[in-house]
Amino acid sequence: MAEAWSLAVRVYWEDTDAGGIVYHAAYLQFMERARTEWLRARGVDQVELRASARVQFAVVDMQIDWLRPARFDDLLTVTATLAKSGGASGTFRQEVRRLNEVLVQATVRVAALDADTLKPCRLPAAFVE
Repeated sequence: MAEAWSLAVRVYWEDTDAGGIVYHAAYLQFMERARTEWLRARGVDQVELRASARVQFAVVDMQIDWLRPARFDDLLTVTATLAKSGGASGTFRQEVRRLNEVLVQATVRVAALDADTLKPCRLPAAFVE
């Protein structure tokens, strides 16, 4: 398994419910940002990839364990680690932590899609290197 990419995320009011607890769907956004930054760190510009190679990504499977709640103003660390890659998809292991406490664990499979047909295509080389 590759080294984990991490991203710091501050919890804002817009991420929470009326009680100041992070709304479950906000974690999906946090994890998406970490995967996007993982790609960016490897030199993958998704806008350029779509324009030049006609490749884009889509989440096709996700398993999530919400273990503990995050709250307004928490500073979280969101990680993305590529655990496995195949011809047209890659599987990430992701965590959301507050200090050393794991709040959320997820396994996320993303597929490379032809931007015109939305059918699976090969992962870009930068994704699997």
